[in-house]
Amino acid sequence: MVDESNNWGRWGADDERGALNLLSPEVIVAAAGCVREGRALSLSLPIRGATSSPAPTTVPHLRGRPLPQHFMSVDGGDYAAGTRAIGAGLKVADDALVVTPHGTTTHMDALCHMWSGEELYNGHPADRVRSYGAGRCGIDKAGPVVARGVLFDVPRLRGVDHLAAEDRIGPDDLEACGVEVRPGDVAVVRTGWPLTWQDGPDAYWAGQPGLSADGGRWLAARDVCMVASDNAAIGGLNGRQLADEGLADDLHMILLWRHGIHLAEMLWLEELAETGRTDFLLVVAPLRIEGGTASPVNPVAVL
Repeated sequence: MVDESNNWGRWGADDERGALNLLSPEVIVAAAGCVREGRALSLSLPIRGATSSPAPTTVPHLRGRPLPQHFMSVDGGDYAAGTRAIGAGLKVADDALVVTPHGTTTHMDALCHMWSGEELYNGHPADRVRSYGAGRCGIDKAGPVVARGVLFDVPRLRGVDHLAAEDRIGPDDLEACGVEVRPGDVAVVRTGWPLTWQDGPDAYWAGQPGLSADGGRWLAARDVCMVASDNAAIGGLNGRQLADEGLADDLHMILLWRHGIHLAEMLWLEELAETGRTDFLLVVAPLRIEGGTASPVNPVAVL
């Protein structure tokens, strides 16, 4: 059992949804009150998968991760070869898509993604995570997320385009953003780091800014249901694409494992930041991948 504040047992011994339980009908109705313009923005990176082109390498991703594969599922050829006739003169093109969500595209982490010892979040046995999927706390248990999103635009606060790789966002930074946080909110943290991809992969892979451990604890104490960011790991990364924090201060341990707070990573937040809005309706619908440790998602901010 964990030895610092946590949400284990808060929603019962069988709970597999964690802080998403905070999204009561009343909280969702209140979140809908953030819609004032009737404008929707996608917060996802594009999936430019291909089997024989550099397309996947033009989108931010972590070094060494399997890139998305997108190809015609009929004949495996180009568009003309990959079509099939249907009825009188009609043709259809079919797709096949292979995506490893972690580190390659916008995705939502399940509560079974990371743990310590022999227990998942809420004390579920870790041996239920098998090669065929997780028997507990999989992404299919999350369901759709409809919540009030609140944007912490730290680069704007500091007057820069993006944070430096070594920057860590602490409670003082979050408080200085002047954002009111309510129970059940999704905390959306902008670092601006995807902009460095314009300077080439090496710039993006030089490390990454992110939340500090105390920044994560600050958000958990305010009962957010999810933390989302435009970086690849919520917390910061070094040049080897690893976290420098020890186990006690690892952001995935603090948020996913101890508090049951789902994570969404590798968002694209530039258009949202340009609006100046700090609150909005956020809709995130993970695929119902049974036992999945994550799902690709297309978060939508409704302004």
